[in-house]
Amino acid sequence: MEKSEISVEKEILKILREKGELTVAFITRFLNESGIECTRQKVEKTLEKLSRAGIVEFFYRNGNHRRHYRLVVQ
Repeated sequence: MEKSEISVEKEILKILREKGELTVAFITRFLNESGIECTRQKVEKTLEKLSRAGIVEFFYRNGNHRRHYRLVVQ
């Protein structure tokens, strides 16, 4: 696994821990604002991987058909 992939995962988890549930667009925005260059596609791919591992979960809110992600409560 690439070093940048690991840091993106860690930063996504950090953002979700701090801010709660978010969409891919907001997660991408916060990553780019913190200096980590990434695209929406890379964030979506990483979130899907974390979802399969059971670390994050997604749900739909307000019928807008956008996935919201949050950490799984353990």
